[in-house]
Amino acid sequence: MSQLPDNVPADLAMTFPLTPRTATTINPYTDIIPRLQEGPPIFWGTDVFPGRQGGWVVRRAEDLRKIYADTENFHKRGNTGFAAGIGESWDIIPTELDPPRHTGFRNALNPVFSPKRMGELDGKVRLRAREYIDRFKDKGSCDFVKDFAVPFPVSIFLDLLGLPQEEMQQFLDWEFSLLHTDDMEDRVQGTRAVKAYLLNAIDERRRTPGDDLISIALQLEVDGRKWSPEEVFGHCFNLYLGGLDTVSANIGLHFFHLATNPAHQNQLRENPAGATLAIEELLRAYAAVTTFRICTHDIDLYGVNIRAGDRVAMSTPLGSNDPEAFEAPTEVRFDRRPSHLTFGYGPHRCLGAHLARRELQIAMQEMLAALPEFSVESGFEVPFYLSNIIHVDSLPLIWNR
Repeated sequence: MSQLPDNVPADLAMTFPLTPRTATTINPYTDIIPRLQEGPPIFWGTDVFPGRQGGWVVRRAEDLRKIYADTENFHKRGNTGFAAGIGESWDIIPTELDPPRHTGFRNALNPVFSPKRMGELDGKVRLRAREYIDRFKDKGSCDFVKDFAVPFPVSIFLDLLGLPQEEMQQFLDWEFSLLHTDDMEDRVQGTRAVKAYLLNAIDERRRTPGDDLISIALQLEVDGRKWSPEEVFGHCFNLYLGGLDTVSANIGLHFFHLATNPAHQNQLRENPAGATLAIEELLRAYAAVTTFRICTHDIDLYGVNIRAGDRVAMSTPLGSNDPEAFEAPTEVRFDRRPSHLTFGYGPHRCLGAHLARRELQIAMQEMLAALPEFSVESGFEVPFYLSNIIHVDSLPLIWNR
């Protein structure tokens, strides 16, 4: 263990087992998170941030909500480190903005991602889902992650940005460099490559606008002016980060649950309308994302001195499985109606939450309508990739044709 900052008590320092950027066959939701919930409400994770950097980890849902809402003492600017990693200072919009600047950009974007607007995409999303399911539904098996959980939401992202489906693998390669490796040089090269690609796409839309999200961003206003080129790019970078990984992770985790819990699978077959509530409980039970805040001013929490500049890991897997907030959190109860933290909380609540819910619901409806009861291939140990976005690396499903 590297030398600890002098405000970190040695007995509160530990490796954080949810974000090592490695795969394991240990189920984090049943075997790791419950153990963490028995520990202190705040501790220092020695390797929570890419590059094996340390930061505070807060596990209680109540405390996470307070930090989410406290924009005076905890800020987001620069919290991902992507711009700084290539020696620049642009913001990921609206993710890395703080009030009051954040408010104007968020107000401009909310109508673009409203429930009504996202609902209008249902037909296109459903066609994409059926397109991928049709490729394997008669085969009796598939690698669900490779054949559906990854390409389905990424194809929607490409459609929304007006980008060619043929670019999917390149985008996924860059995404791996940004989010799934501790090699900082890979992260730098990936950031530069994504920036160059998006700037080129923005220039193309400026010349020949369409109805895609890049073209829409070029027309948005804040404080009575059009967004600057850097601001449009910052928003497109945010769409890239949000569109390629989080929904894929959620779909894979949710179908891992259904494949290993046939009673729940059959319950949803008998009552398809129950998918809406079921998805909220699955989002809680399998919350996947850890984001970060940076402490703005020295502040005490549970007798711990969090110093200005310290990173704080906002672990939704911990907060959404907090036994003080949810009775028997490791139990999946489709009638629970949870107020979970999967999409965050407060002013920075996930901009794409409405679209994510539509994608998850349509994926569940179409899969259960197209396939008979499915299960994980016998003898296969499902690998969970532990990082700031937890996901299953592979999920071979089988069913009787």
